[in-house]
Amino acid sequence: MAKAGGLSPGRADALTRWLDRWSGREQLDDMAKSSMAKTGVAAGAAGEPEMPVPGLVLDLAREVQDFPRHLGIHSGGMVMADRPLVECVPVEWARMENRTVLQWDKDDCAAAGLVKFDLLGLGMLTMLHLAVDLIAQHEGVAVDLATIPQEDEVYDLLCAADTVGVFQVESRAQMATLPRLRPRRFYDLVVEVALIRPGPIQGDSVHPYLRRRAGEEPVTYLHPLLEPSLHKTLGVPLFQEQLMQMAIDVAGFSAADADKLRQAMGSKRSHARMAAMRERLMEGMAANGITGDTAEAIAKKLEAFADFGFPRATR
Repeated sequence: MAKAGGLSPGRADALTRWLDRWSGREQLDDMAKSSMAKTGVAAGAAGEPEMPVPGLVLDLAREVQDFPRHLGIHSGGMVMADRPLVECVPVEWARMENRTVLQWDKDDCAAAGLVKFDLLGLGMLTMLHLAVDLIAQHEGVAVDLATIPQEDEVYDLLCAADTVGVFQVESRAQMATLPRLRPRRFYDLVVEVALIRPGPIQGDSVHPYLRRRAGEEPVTYLHPLLEPSLHKTLGVPLFQEQLMQMAIDVAGFSAADADKLRQAMGSKRSHARMAAMRERLMEGMAANGITGDTAEAIAKKLEAFADFGFPRATR
């Protein structure tokens, strides 16, 4: 839009770098206010455009703010329907040979009732497959991965953070957390993997959970109605299903409304939708006598991990 408004490529690039990808609308408003206060060339504060931005550029930028940037191929995303997809969604040829791409995003597909799968090509799954085949070939033993016993020695290695090359728990953050969490059963690993995610980190859930698990901090709840949904994770929200159950328990949401809340809070492109669902959440909590700082704290907890939290069902 800056180029369309006649700005030079260098100036357009500078404006693009100043804008954050997800918070662009608010920053556009700030840029407009800043431009109105400027006359000609100004020094500009750190991180702020040094020259006023033409109003035409700002208006055009606002119009396309929520548009997709481009049509890309998801490396493992597939959409399925009970009829040829071209009958129910616009499809076009992708740049890759013999590959097609949908013109809708995942939210539009979900709204239309289409089923989307994310198929992960993980090298570790291939390694497990090869190991099972090798054992069968040389030892004559058919290993069933679903029935392998949970041996204490394995959890000893995990507690010692001896996990180099172990999928999901080999990052430095995971290796730093394992000795503190000290997993002794499979569900502990489910929590471990879910804990080191942007959502729980941003929602200040990591350290409270670890302290509570170690008995260094009492298990508390922002409101008694949250105990049923958060009891298993010591009062700390970690999974998307908990977000939905929290909305049901504290705000009287239906299961369908709770899922809409999850989708809205995870959407970066629908500010009106997020605002409407948040208003509905606050009204529902008020009906249950949850107001003020407690209601705000619950809403912020939900918003913090809605987008980057794991669904427990996939673990």
